[in-house]
Amino acid sequence: MKFNQKHLTLSDRILIELGLNEGKSFKAIASSIGKDPTTVSKEVKKHRTVKHHKDKDKKPRCANEKTCLIQDLCSPKRCFRLCKACKLCRDICPQYKPKECGRLRGAPYVCNSCSSIVSCSYYRLIYVAKFADDTYRELISSSREGINQSPEDMQELDRLISPLILKGQSISHIYMSHSKEIGCSRRTLYKYINQSVFTARNIDLPRKVKYKLRKSHSKHKPFNRAYRNNRSYVDFTALLKDNPDMRVVEMDVVEGQKGGKVLLTLLFRSCRLMLAFILEEKTQQYVINIFNFLTEILGIDTFKKLFPVILTDNGAEFQNPWELECDQYGEKRTKVYYCDPNCSWQKGMIEKNHEYIRYVIPKGKSFDTLSQEDITLLVNHINSTARDSLNNCTPYQLSHMLLDNSLHMRLSLQAIEPDDVMLKPALLKY
Repeated sequence: MKFNQKHLTLSDRILIELGLNEGKSFKAIASSIGKDPTTVSKEVKKHRTVKHHKDKDKKPRCANEKTCLIQDLCSPKRCFRLCKACKLCRDICPQYKPKECGRLRGAPYVCNSCSSIVSCSYYRLIYVAKFADDTYRELISSSREGINQSPEDMQELDRLISPLILKGQSISHIYMSHSKEIGCSRRTLYKYINQSVFTARNIDLPRKVKYKLRKSHSKHKPFNRAYRNNRSYVDFTALLKDNPDMRVVEMDVVEGQKGGKVLLTLLFRSCRLMLAFILEEKTQQYVINIFNFLTEILGIDTFKKLFPVILTDNGAEFQNPWELECDQYGEKRTKVYYCDPNCSWQKGMIEKNHEYIRYVIPKGKSFDTLSQEDITLLVNHINSTARDSLNNCTPYQLSHMLLDNSLHMRLSLQAIEPDDVMLKPALLKY
């Protein structure tokens, strides 16, 4: 079997966690994600984390408990009992060493599938996909920041390099004479000089100051469509064919001025109720933050019931379905599908509903001065507008019958009196 050489994704880690919970072997887990069993083993040992007891101060028994004969740790008064009998020695004994569970010394190295995990008195180690993925991404980000050298090494390198450069020697000549003493590449050395890390500067390089900066030619990279696997519009229509009563939510973004705040909109097809949230930037992380916020205030079970299927476009801000579909603990909360490119009519309900937003906030106007309270007020007026397509009912009225009413309470959704509904810029004092 040929294994791919790519890094593990959040989806791979979720499958690893599920396999560990079911007690599968590393070989079985590895075959399900197309990796080598050694890769799975290293991943689990590297990213396992401690699962604390309810009493976080509770410590496991000492590894030396059977042979320990220590007395009088907590009192100068002579005590005829051994300290291990009162358990206080775990906090004050200098020779205390927590006893480890023997099962953690071999595969699977974690307690995910252990039947005694609730009552176990040892330190418990578990593998959580979301925690492992966050730790991995933080590592690859931090490894690319700053200078990967100690201050002492940099000073030593400066004492070697700078005097030779100031004598007029070129970098290639210095490398010829001191290649064994320089612990980095020529390219890295040029970067250090450019960042003014050394005493020598760019101006001390005779040819460096003669050349203009090279223009970077942008190359069109091939689009990565991996996020659409099993999430295309064809897959969506097949799902609805098998589940015609499935509740569908359409999702989109409304832009103000370029580079400013944007609105994330969600529309329930069954009742046309629209939700809108102000985002500081049009990025994946801000969209994920809204999903996590909704999950937190509604609860995972209510979220699953309200948002079982979400249909959206192919905007860059939505191209991380793995984080949208799972909460921060890796539990599945929804399924995201994507329209075909340049086919916005496939989610025509939300596109049509954006027209109401433009009545109040004309196209090209900035959202930067608006708060979430302003957006909630706007949404309440839009949802209180009667529609011919709804038999002269309002989306708010229908939503009270079709949706969980905790949504209205948590997001401050309110009905506006028919005569008080306003869809003009004056609503938000534009």
